[in-house]
Amino acid sequence: MLKVDQYSYIRTAHRVYGKKIKQIARETGHSKNTIKKVLRGEYSGYKPRLKQPYPILGPYLKIIDKWLEEDKQRPKKQRHTAVRVYHRLKAEYDFQGAETTVRRYVREAKLRLGVGSRQVFIPSDPQADIEAEVDWGRCHAILGGEQTVLKLFCMRSKYSGKHFVRCYPCERQQALFDGHIRAFSFYGGVFPVLIYDNLTTAVQKVLRGKKRVFQESYDKFRGYYSFNPRFCNRGQGHEKGGVEGLVGYCRRNYMVPIPEAETLEALNEKLLADCLSYGDHRIAGREQTVNELYEAEKQYLIPLPDIGFSNLETSGGKVDKYSTVIVDKNRYSVPSAYAYFKVNVVLYVDRVEIFYGSKKIASHQRLYSNNKWSLDPEHYLELIQQRPQAFDSARPIRQWRKSWPICLERLLDRFCQKQGSTKGIKEFISVLMLYKDHAGADIQSAVEKALLANVSCSEAVEHILKSADNDPAFAPLSNWQSLPSPDVSIYEQIGGGR
Repeated sequence: MLKVDQYSYIRTAHRVYGKKIKQIARETGHSKNTIKKVLRGEYSGYKPRLKQPYPILGPYLKIIDKWLEEDKQRPKKQRHTAVRVYHRLKAEYDFQGAETTVRRYVREAKLRLGVGSRQVFIPSDPQADIEAEVDWGRCHAILGGEQTVLKLFCMRSKYSGKHFVRCYPCERQQALFDGHIRAFSFYGGVFPVLIYDNLTTAVQKVLRGKKRVFQESYDKFRGYYSFNPRFCNRGQGHEKGGVEGLVGYCRRNYMVPIPEAETLEALNEKLLADCLSYGDHRIAGREQTVNELYEAEKQYLIPLPDIGFSNLETSGGKVDKYSTVIVDKNRYSVPSAYAYFKVNVVLYVDRVEIFYGSKKIASHQRLYSNNKWSLDPEHYLELIQQRPQAFDSARPIRQWRKSWPICLERLLDRFCQKQGSTKGIKEFISVLMLYKDHAGADIQSAVEKALLANVSCSEAVEHILKSADNDPAFAPLSNWQSLPSPDVSIYEQIGGGR
């Protein structure tokens, strides 16, 4: 190939010094045709080959093409790479060529056959009155001292970037609805269009193209709030890339270091504060803050209905011999007096309420595992008082005992020492029954005062507690010194009569 300095020499020799083509060809060693091409046009450098020859790889090209064609029907993550093609050729066909040659051909063949080509995206600016995206993520938090896996509900405006996130124990339909309801309240309205993956809690069946068969309850929910759902194509999560990025952003910024909270509700209050603070953030490439952009789109949101969606489920049940009702594969206790009764159950996303007729007889935090027991000790106290020998082995007492104050253990020991084990346990249960109507801190204070006074009966503890509550029936006499002195002469008359 002709070099730049040779190109310059040929043109200068001919145009400046008037040398003939034949003379220049003799001096440079190039052909006369090459000299003529140089004199006719500009320097063109290297000319790429129209067709790349593969002298060593040639016999194997059809084999490689066959492998790549078959890859079209296989999962994307289990297709041939150039390195895998090279190793198969060596192992199965004793190929002696270089890996770089195989790499070059496989790259060209994939482009020609349309295998593994990367998708190209269109730059777009979302409209202020249209869309928000919804997705779930996974995160960890320490709740009550125990590390817990949680599901992170995320909703993000495509225009402003304003987002709402909240943690749930699961991704069930009630959690999905609750996340929407709270997000709508956070935004002050409903986005006309919401974009999802093909969530099983929303989509019963994916049809050809954009058509979907909705879950019946989801269809009622979207109809109640009047928004239009749009679902991504299968395996195309990038179609809602904003909220996909939000999941990662929340994990990196809101959940690092791993947050600690006593309850899930406390954790969600922290996340809500983080979402509000994000309003002052300015997204790269935009002049206005998130809140400023949101104010522009807020006017286009669909107004919230006057009454919120009733996000609850109801079912019937029967109390068993353990005074529990099985609900969603878990057990919840009711007062022992209702054993073997039929009851109605109302399930909220975070709690379970049990009714006998119209009377609420129990309320529990909802469990999302299987075969778990939620036992309220108060439901069993009367029964245990009738059977004091079961006190130490009763599961509700054993669970409660792990967290109650140490002063209760001391009071139990005193009652048993003074009155014996059976009667002492009965008296102690009478103290535990006070938790039904009084705050735990007040009872603890009363028990500590009773221990200092060396009392050994439940009535004394109750008297101290109600005195502290300013109950008039238990108030001490404050003006006893001003009372008139008793007339003792009557006793002298009685004695004289004898």
